[in-house]
Amino acid sequence: QETYGEDPFLTARLGVAFVRGMQGDDPDYLKLVATPKHFAVHSGPESIRHAFDVYPGERDLRETYLPAFEACIREAGAASIMGAYNRLNGEPCCASPFLLQQILRQEWGFDGFVVSDCGAITDIYAFHRVVDTPEEAAALAVRHGCDLECGTVYPALLEAVEQGLISTEEIDRAVERLFTARFRLGMFDPPEWVPYTQIPYEVVDSPEHRALALQAARESIVLLKNEGGLLPLPTDLASIAVVGPNADELTVFLGNYNGTPAAPTTPLAGIRRKVSPATRVYFAPGSPWAEGAPRLWPIPPACLVPAGGGEAGLVGEYYDNSHFEGQPVLTRVDRLVDFIWKGTSPLSGAWGDPFSVRWTGSLVPPADGTYRLGVFGHSGYKLYVDGELLVESESIHHPLLRAREVSLEAGRLYDVHLEYASFGLDPQVQLLWAPPAGDLAGPALEAAAKADVVVAVMGLSPRLEGEEMPVKLEGFVGGDRTDIALPAPQEALLKRLAALGKPLVLVLLGGSALAIPWAAEHVPAIVEAWYPGQAGGEALAEVLFGEYNPAGRLPVTFYRSVDDLPPFEDYSMEGRTYRYFRGKPLYPFGHGLSYSTFHYDNLRISPAQASLGEQVTVSAEVTNTGERAGDEVVQLYVRHPGAPEPRPIQELKAFSRISL
Repeated sequence: QETYGEDPFLTARLGVAFVRGMQGDDPDYLKLVATPKHFAVHSGPESIRHAFDVYPGERDLRETYLPAFEACIREAGAASIMGAYNRLNGEPCCASPFLLQQILRQEWGFDGFVVSDCGAITDIYAFHRVVDTPEEAAALAVRHGCDLECGTVYPALLEAVEQGLISTEEIDRAVERLFTARFRLGMFDPPEWVPYTQIPYEVVDSPEHRALALQAARESIVLLKNEGGLLPLPTDLASIAVVGPNADELTVFLGNYNGTPAAPTTPLAGIRRKVSPATRVYFAPGSPWAEGAPRLWPIPPACLVPAGGGEAGLVGEYYDNSHFEGQPVLTRVDRLVDFIWKGTSPLSGAWGDPFSVRWTGSLVPPADGTYRLGVFGHSGYKLYVDGELLVESESIHHPLLRAREVSLEAGRLYDVHLEYASFGLDPQVQLLWAPPAGDLAGPALEAAAKADVVVAVMGLSPRLEGEEMPVKLEGFVGGDRTDIALPAPQEALLKRLAALGKPLVLVLLGGSALAIPWAAEHVPAIVEAWYPGQAGGEALAEVLFGEYNPAGRLPVTFYRSVDDLPPFEDYSMEGRTYRYFRGKPLYPFGHGLSYSTFHYDNLRISPAQASLGEQVTVSAEVTNTGERAGDEVVQLYVRHPGAPEPRPIQELKAFSRISL
């Protein structure tokens, strides 16, 4: 979810490009302030990261955990950096003299500002307990180089000065760094001096940007397996079945911390657009994401009665503040509570304006049984059923789903009261349910049995993996994954689909690697599409039907089992990633197939022997020997047999994507 991959060189190259793109190339002004995070050695577990102390070892720290940050600072000139929640060798990262002074400023020459992760300064006294009070935590962080807090502790600096814990000169140093960033953004200059103030709002979601989103999605897709040349599929199929919990799900395309795209496409929508008008397209979800995680849908209007009766839906009272204060400025019946306001207030239409909504009415279940009721939203919400608080949430990070099982009777009216308050920049809320579980697999198997080809769209979801999530299921805890296998309900469906004997394509969506040994042996074609963004459905369809020739490569190792990995809390690199893993991976780092074939010849290394620090040039001739144009990603790895110090098995040192 929050990494470019497992290799420090690859992560550094992508990070440098991203920082340069965000900050712009003007010699005087910044387009924006790029802030690489989380500095440093921050990988969970989520449940203990606010108090966790990491001891990675000096070699692993310097060779694995720090190089990407160093490149972003030294090469790309990142103007800010964000500290991590955890401790490193006993020091809270947001108040670490080793990280923030010795490494960042003295060794790397960083002259920007440091910002804490949200709430990390509170952690210094509340969870790390290296000091006892907010005043001590604020003073410690500022003194050691954390200039800006995302949180509520730094107001205690006034009292910290009074107590003699920190001087005004130390605070002035932080303030100077923060104002320097504002000067570089042109915030105090006439707009005509600042080139980036001339960028019109119309560039947002412009045709050029939509095209870029599509190209990024295309280039990220990895073809893992293509036995017998099953892919690409013909567009004039008589019929195709598109099944799986991710087949028609938009949230899995966006990951966490996403914006709200204007015209996203799901795999199902993308496939429907690509096949011929005569092709019959069958769809069924087939399974939940994981055991105990049914897919939830907006409660339909037919099952909602507004307060006072009348048409279907719930009465919504809209307030122009986030605290339900005063009288509502708008009252209406909303047939569905299924809103994504795309950053604006539904009242003012202005970006970021606070507002709140209270919906009231009744829920009328169509059948007896156990339902799962809940809300997906950002920023804060509370759902009451018959006066009982069912779920609540307050999130500054990203939208969260909270749901509970309840037993309901058919035809009975249940009082529903939903309060939603927006105090962030991504207002959205959905009132959701999962009716009593039926036979999900049956319709999917029926669809597959009727079809000429089956595309199973499976994998993970940002509702299961992410930052500090209220999730506790088989294989998933708190946003972390405790197993890397394809979730059991999906694997069971996949096996039943394969047993039908139809041509079968497995598409995986997710933010991390999956262990799929059964699929790797029994499914003829497998595509990894990650969380590909707003154009993901279109890009995936282009790959499946051969309009685009895939050339993505794995930035992470796909292991055979979680048993191949050391314990989560062990930050030593021994046995981790392609650089140190001595087993046989299912799919190695850098793997990826194409609809073309490529031949390498005339490998040259100059000079053949090099002295310490001397530049070496490596070249090769690459020929497309296939029948269609395509991209090849040339990868250069090095190793040092017989090195006097421990070295990786191999290391990526260069790569180039070429079109032939």
